Amino acid sequence: MKWQGRRGSRNIEDRRRGSAARGGMQLGGAGLLIVLALGYFMGVDVTPLLEGQVPQTSTGTEITEADQQAGQFVSVTLADTEEVWGKLFSSQLGGRYDPVTLVLYKGITQSRCGGASGATGPFYCPGDGKIYLDTGFFTTMSRKLGAGGDFAAAYVVAHEVAHHVQDELGILGQANARRAAVSEAESNAISVRIELQADCLSGIWAREAGEMFSTLERGDIEEALNAARQIGDDTLQRNAGRTPMPHTFTHGTSAQRQSWFSQGYESGDIEACDTFGAGNL
Repeated sequence: MKWQGRRGSRNIEDRRRGSAARGGMQLGGAGLLIVLALGYFMGVDVTPLLEGQVPQTSTGTEITEADQQAGQFVSVTLADTEEVWGKLFSSQLGGRYDPVTLVLYKGITQSRCGGASGATGPFYCPGDGKIYLDTGFFTTMSRKLGAGGDFAAAYVVAHEVAHHVQDELGILGQANARRAAVSEAESNAISVRIELQADCLSGIWAREAGEMFSTLERGDIEEALNAARQIGDDTLQRNAGRTPMPHTFTHGTSAQRQSWFSQGYESGDIEACDTFGAGNL
């Protein structure tokens, strides 16, 4: 992905120089991996299980060169999403896109959806309409989950932006209201449709970004598809030494996540991402 030297977004809120340090127990390697994975990709705050596991920075923490580069990368990717969704809202929906604010932090911070830490991973908070992302996440994604590459990282940003797109369209609020009124298994099934739609919208973004900015390089889409495979619910559970249990899935299987990303990438059509109307995911 060609991103160096390109325009960044103004909708970045950088909180990386102030948060509180903590310490605590230690988990074994396999246990740590699955807890991190569940936190990162299922939007679950597993901080109580990880006290002392994920470095919690303190006020005045140094921002390293890697941190600076990660921040610049996220800013450029976010700027691309702004242009893509601004164009698509106008051309396909006849509306106006209101860009999302992305909060960069290092260690811990607060959102209207609760605490954010290295254990929660990237997430979109409908309560304040912001995305939260710890700049150390991409390293963990590559080293712990086998989903490396700059376009894999861009896919993660695009996925969270897609949740904001769902919010803008009124889809996310309706789906979450329904989740609150049904059983846990039914709620999980709705969550899967939310997440797969976000994957599909991410695919649309990838297609449009390639056409608008000529930034895609050979292997970029494969990086995104590999990331989708590595974070499928079934793959995460198998890697944790567990038998996959579909009724507990909240994001979809590896095959489903890849399929819906591809659906968006190949069609470029927002209407093609109607996971809620799909009989077969």
